[in-house]
Amino acid sequence: KKLWEQSGHWGHYDDNMFRVEVENQTFSLKPMNCPESTFIYRSHLRSYRDLPLRFSEFGRLHRNERSGTLSGLTRVRQFIQDDAHLYVRPDQLTDEIVALLGEVRESYSWFGLEPRFTFATKPDKAIGDPALWERAEQLTREAFAAVDISYELKPKDGTFYAPKIDIYIDD
Repeated sequence: KKLWEQSGHWGHYDDNMFRVEVENQTFSLKPMNCPESTFIYRSHLRSYRDLPLRFSEFGRLHRNERSGTLSGLTRVRQFIQDDAHLYVRPDQLTDEIVALLGEVRESYSWFGLEPRFTFATKPDKAIGDPALWERAEQLTREAFAAVDISYELKPKDGTFYAPKIDIYIDD
């Protein structure tokens, strides 16, 4: 519980976590990958010259979502998610996203697949400076425009700490 409180996830997702009580302590099965990259990032002192840093993970996750929220094959309690967290300076953000979008399109084109993209913006329960949110969202829009990729806008569907790009593959 302490880890998820420290990362901010407990207050946003605790209803969807599988909890375990052991020796007067509350634990949770891992519901998302986010905190690991922050622990790696802060494992030692870093300089702005260390950026960008790119972390990715294929992690086994467990979610206790309410009945009726999802159905059929989308109603799973355990799954493996590929996820990435990028640590960049503001002046690097657009270039990083441009490179990422290009890499995704290229790698899936090898298999004849065309990715779809969504861009999720600041949710109502977001943390952080509103001006930084606006800047991050604007730089992300600029990256999509720079590579002429269309996306579906998902207002207020970003994570509580940052805007989000989701990539979908239809086979």
